[in-house]
Amino acid sequence: MTEMKNDQIRQGVRDNYKQVALKNIDTNSCCAPSCCTPDENQNISVKEISQKMGYTTEELTSIPNGANMGLGCGNPQAIAALKEGETVLDLGSGGGFDCFLAAPKVGLNGKVIGVDMTPEMISKARKNAEKLQFKHVEFRLGEIENLPVANQSVDVIMSNCVINLSPNKLRVFEEAYRVLKDGGRLAISDVILTTTLPTDMKQNMALYSGCITGASTIEELTAYLQEAGFKNIQITPKDESKEFIKEWAPEHQVEEYIVSAIIQAVK
Repeated sequence: MTEMKNDQIRQGVRDNYKQVALKNIDTNSCCAPSCCTPDENQNISVKEISQKMGYTTEELTSIPNGANMGLGCGNPQAIAALKEGETVLDLGSGGGFDCFLAAPKVGLNGKVIGVDMTPEMISKARKNAEKLQFKHVEFRLGEIENLPVANQSVDVIMSNCVINLSPNKLRVFEEAYRVLKDGGRLAISDVILTTTLPTDMKQNMALYSGCITGASTIEELTAYLQEAGFKNIQITPKDESKEFIKEWAPEHQVEEYIVSAIIQAVK
């Protein structure tokens, strides 16, 4: 894949999320049943979407409207085991929902950093942080392949259905390894490829932006993580995720090709 192609992919993904960020989506109603590709013909609540992904009612009611846009494919909070005083980095932070859930867990002595490459998402997240008065949460504009984060400064890296969107996943994990402290850990929810995609789907940019055609296999992800230097790698598929994945692009039966998974590793 050429660098120009990579840039085209990044721009396509950025344009998609710009449109998502500019829409007035709250926790009561949503036009987006999918991880990444809003389908305006659907009418489903963000709460319903998020519950299918594994968020609890308590988590969903603790953050006011605006931060949760129903984007993702799981709940990285459930596996992050966050502790008081830790520094957390969220890759592809969107409107800031996972960051705001992490904030009380790390406390005022901790810190939460969200990185997103879409200016409109960063603006939305910063406004949400101001409304919530979270002084220890900040959002930085940047690509997850080139993180605006110092070396060995982070305890935990979370991400929710974002790494699949990168055309250079090895670079993402190398950057994650760079910014993590020794003993730091990954707590990622993402989609994985379970079988070979048809050629027409591979070439569909809308499906790439929709967290489908950019997915990697368990073997590919394991190789990337190992090459980046990670240990104790665990990738656990969640077959039950097919129940909401099938809604992402019904005409393509995408649940036959991808599934959500928990990805964990340690530096």
